Amino acid sequence: MQPGHPDDTARKSAHPDGCGPIHEILSRVGDKWSLLLIRHLGSGTMRFNELKRAIDGISQKMLTTTLRNLERDGFITRTAYPTIPPRVDYALTELGRELLVPVKVFAGWVADNQHRIEAARARYDTEN
Repeated sequence: MQPGHPDDTARKSAHPDGCGPIHEILSRVGDKWSLLLIRHLGSGTMRFNELKRAIDGISQKMLTTTLRNLERDGFITRTAYPTIPPRVDYALTELGRELLVPVKVFAGWVADNQHRIEAARARYDTEN
């Protein structure tokens, strides 16, 4: 979008620092459960109960809410099958697979730097 475009003006007035859309998406994918779900679904399609078993500590209600939010934002698809018992599969969309790329990079960065973060926290806690 070109500077001065009418949509650009409206967007800047709604988000004076221009970071509103970034903040909104980071809030969604940076919550406690979304990244875990995206990482698990990066391995392929999973059923609801598979996800529940794979993610330690998530309640059924929170799993349902998080999956709905990720579906609403276009990161996952939900496919229901009319079987008894009902079967529901979840999978990443193209957008979700694209998001998986920086998620994996970030997870690697955390793994590589966790000891540095813990050392910095310990120093801070000792000094304060």
